[in-house]
Amino acid sequence: MKKIRNAETILSNGNRISRQIVLEVADKTLQRLDSYERIRSIMHLDGDVLHIGTRSWDLSQKKNIYLFGAGKACNHMAMAVDHVLGDRLTRGIAIVKIHEDTDVFNKTEVFVGGHPLPNEAGYLASKEIIRIVEQASADDLFIVVISGGSSALMSCPVDGITLQDEIEATDILLKSGAGIYEINAIRRHISALNGGMLAKRIQDAGAELIGIGISDAVGTPATDDIRVPYTHYKSTPIGPDTTTLDDARATITNFNLSGRLSKNIVDYLMEAGPEKETPKSFPDNTYFLLNTLPDSCIYAKEICSEMGIPALILTSFLEGESRDAGTFMASLVREIQTYGNPVKPPCILLSSGEVTTKIPDSRQIKGHGGPGQEMAVSFAITAAKTPGACLLSIDSEGTDGTAKVAGGITDSESLQAAQEKGINLYQTLREHSCFEALDAIGSTVFTGNTGTNLCDLNIVYVPALKEGKSDE
Repeated sequence: MKKIRNAETILSNGNRISRQIVLEVADKTLQRLDSYERIRSIMHLDGDVLHIGTRSWDLSQKKNIYLFGAGKACNHMAMAVDHVLGDRLTRGIAIVKIHEDTDVFNKTEVFVGGHPLPNEAGYLASKEIIRIVEQASADDLFIVVISGGSSALMSCPVDGITLQDEIEATDILLKSGAGIYEINAIRRHISALNGGMLAKRIQDAGAELIGIGISDAVGTPATDDIRVPYTHYKSTPIGPDTTTLDDARATITNFNLSGRLSKNIVDYLMEAGPEKETPKSFPDNTYFLLNTLPDSCIYAKEICSEMGIPALILTSFLEGESRDAGTFMASLVREIQTYGNPVKPPCILLSSGEVTTKIPDSRQIKGHGGPGQEMAVSFAITAAKTPGACLLSIDSEGTDGTAKVAGGITDSESLQAAQEKGINLYQTLREHSCFEALDAIGSTVFTGNTGTNLCDLNIVYVPALKEGKSDE
């Protein structure tokens, strides 16, 4: 397998047949989503002319060409642009989550930012980006590649708010139970770059902006022809922001955050006037959208068809508590396997979205993990009643929560495997130590950087019950 690096370990235990099927679907899906290949398929240089999809730019008319990037898929995205431009590139800055040995650039400096919590390196890179833009002119071209995670990685709070304020706020917000829209409403409105503020700075300098993005926003339609400029690009540092100051204030009120967030942040948001609102349109920018959240399920379904296995896309809007989602998936599997509703087995169930884990008290945390791993552990408890059932739940970019694995994979044998090692999966969920539990039974999924970032990808295989076999 090209993307899943520890497949041998995963297949050395549990229901090997079911695991093999699920792993194959996941690996081939991640291959199709790799942004390096997606960009190289639409972007090339012909003499002085840069071609991206259906558009072209005469680079001989440009004084400087800059590449900026941030996000969990930024490694592959920035590499693709850097490799196409070669010596034409004046300078590049890429802010990534993990820098791997396979990341090779020509003129791009790589900074390892912090995610999910911002860090000093990302802050310094952001300050350097601002410095470059402030010196730009109308003869300059900026190519900016953005994927999910840029809010934390490209962290540069406005004057009056410190980096530490933003780090603490991000931690509080992620554990508050707020959805990503609510979280971003606050993060974008305290940032000097996010929420479209980088694009505004480039616009104010009179320079041209080409944006290339991956959208992990729940509700964004599936991509069509990625060669055609995308006219509805939203949010991130380079697109119009859909959140408002009122949304940020409502998040503080609705999630009772006024006494928990830094006074600097609360005062700034509550007192900010209309001039502090984020930009809402950029009609002169050119955007290309490589992938959106529904694409992962669509590609996975096509791969299932090629493998001769019926597949059903349940939803690309999956949100809510991760452990509840795991229990629901296992319950649905049991219904399919026992009664053939809503589809008959064998089949594969696909879903994507962004489940979350609410942690009201950080003292509960006794280990590491993330929503995908918690979903897999929760599935394992109920799936013990469904012979051969298997779920893979990963964060498609390659890291899930606080662990350096993409997620977890469990099947109908995982509960017993855990018990044999003295692991109580109920306690594991309470203590948010799912990585340690899954790792002990060979059920973490390790990919490293995948080259995409489309939030969660969940793949469930449901085999038919053998003659006379019961789940009781």
